[in-house]
Amino acid sequence: MNETMVCAVGNVATQPVYRDLANGASARFRLAVTSRYWDREKNVWTDGHTNFFTVWAKRALATNVGASVSVGDPVIVQGRLKVRTETRDGQSWTLADIEAVAIGHDLSRGTSAFRRPAREGEPVAAQRPEPSWESAPDAPSEGMPQPRPEPAGVT
Repeated sequence: MNETMVCAVGNVATQPVYRDLANGASARFRLAVTSRYWDREKNVWTDGHTNFFTVWAKRALATNVGASVSVGDPVIVQGRLKVRTETRDGQSWTLADIEAVAIGHDLSRGTSAFRRPAREGEPVAAQRPEPSWESAPDAPSEGMPQPRPEPAGVT
């Protein structure tokens, strides 16, 4: 099937609207994507034109968007581009929608903490302790069994 897949990087412009429908969950929000370019005359970065897309998410993605995304969040959206025209009050409008396959926070502009949603009837998993990345490689980690050194073999 021929589809136009796009990847858009921008900011969430409207609060996501979440709906639990008979055929599954649905969520939508507006995404603002502004191009930036280097202005050689002024020697500064300048904002260009802003494009707005309506992003649609379905099923589990919609549920996770409703719980994770807020206005102003920098996000990356991958999905199918749908361009359509409408006539409102005698005026023609061109609208661009993205039927999202994946949505995530843009980690080049901030941090995020990932959590898997608990499934129904599944016990909540115990939190694993965070490894100590600051300790020296030879320092033993707390609660972790340490391998015994093996004698070097002679050939």
